[in-house]
Amino acid sequence: MRFLVDFIGELREVGIGVSMVEAVDAAAALDHIDLLDRDQVRATLAATLIKSSRHLEAFDIAFDAFFATRPRPFDGPESQGAEPPAGGSAGSGGIGGGGTDDDTDLMEALFRAVDAANDDLLQAVVRAAVGRFGGMESGRPVGGTYYAYRVARGLDLDALRRRLEAVGESDGESALDRRLRLQEVGRVVERLRDMIRREITRRLVADRGHLPVAKTMRRPLAEDIDLTTATRDDLQRIERAVQPLTRKLAARVARRRRTGLEGRLDVRRTVRRSLSTGGALAEPRFRKPRPGRPDIVVLADVSGSVATFARFTMQLVHAVSSQLRRVRAFAFIDAIDEVTGHFRPGTDLAAAMARVGTEARVVWVDGHSNYGHAFAQFVEQHLGAVTPTTTVIITGDARTNYHDPHTEALATIASRARAVYWLNPEDRRYWDTGDSVIGLYAPLCEAVYEVRNLRQLERFVETISVLRRDPARVVA
Repeated sequence: MRFLVDFIGELREVGIGVSMVEAVDAAAALDHIDLLDRDQVRATLAATLIKSSRHLEAFDIAFDAFFATRPRPFDGPESQGAEPPAGGSAGSGGIGGGGTDDDTDLMEALFRAVDAANDDLLQAVVRAAVGRFGGMESGRPVGGTYYAYRVARGLDLDALRRRLEAVGESDGESALDRRLRLQEVGRVVERLRDMIRREITRRLVADRGHLPVAKTMRRPLAEDIDLTTATRDDLQRIERAVQPLTRKLAARVARRRRTGLEGRLDVRRTVRRSLSTGGALAEPRFRKPRPGRPDIVVLADVSGSVATFARFTMQLVHAVSSQLRRVRAFAFIDAIDEVTGHFRPGTDLAAAMARVGTEARVVWVDGHSNYGHAFAQFVEQHLGAVTPTTTVIITGDARTNYHDPHTEALATIASRARAVYWLNPEDRRYWDTGDSVIGLYAPLCEAVYEVRNLRQLERFVETISVLRRDPARVVA
């Protein structure tokens, strides 16, 4: 039970919410399965502890660290990181038909194992490869990712992929058959990478214990990745997460607007109802609420450092646009232009942002951010977009490249708007350092938020979509 509690604690550290009831359900479910069957344990814990498919990757990493199989006495020397034994063949389950000291023989054995779908041989090759190329040393403070990179490079998995892709290639092959064949090769190579990662994890756990290994292998959830420093792989993970997230967000906002509002007291109906209780006002009645639909204007800095953040802000705001009266979007760098037409329903937002970069007139002089000029131009050309019912959302790091911030222009916008919110994707520690002037703009806004990931952005969009009263001015 202590082990299960530690595992649930690790999931919570990663950011996966696990309630007490779910933990009790997981413990009860384990009583009904074979605990020696690792796949059953994995499926049972995933079914009881995970509520979103987005969290399965993080769950698998934690599971592999906590439930890694320890080397057994009969696993053989290659399982302990030593060189593989000599001899053996594909048919007999060995790792090569020639000299095992030669890396070429190991890669040839790997190809035969994959091509013949021989799992026993493949597992043996993976163990030998980790021992030969991983360079793992007891107690060395290096993460599993580094070892996996060394093994993948030693096996030359790209060359293996090309060799597998050439198998079955023919002149008469249809485009569909070719596509299916390449997809199958990609799946096989990814499975091989996964086997390498699990073998490395198994050895690390045997050397250091599951808790330290799990800590070093943690990967942030897609919704917790910093949008301004996300790598290409991180952005692909965010892309996969954002589409279902927008649908859930739209449904949640619609539900809150239907059920979360309460109308004013209906005195006439309350008095009439009190007749059934002898005149006691025991059951007050309320008028049917008529919630207003916010009018949103987005001013987004789309310069290089914050363009990714602006893109996902646009995506979430437009996801809930059916619950809003109107959404108008403006993009700027050192000039501002309306881009509402680029974000019509059904539009591919990634392509839309690319069009904004090439078609919108967002560059005035040198293409470096100039918030002051952008705000002044907005006041001069687009101030009519802001009415007393409009909520203005500004996204950007407020770095003006030492240009005039023109705070009077933002003051003019704020005086006409219902509320102005500023979303700053930059770490709060760097606010008002260098050319950042967020401290000058903050007093003109209802709130300035540090919003650096998808989870914070989702929470803000949901709040602003159901907000009925203006909050006190804060910097959060």
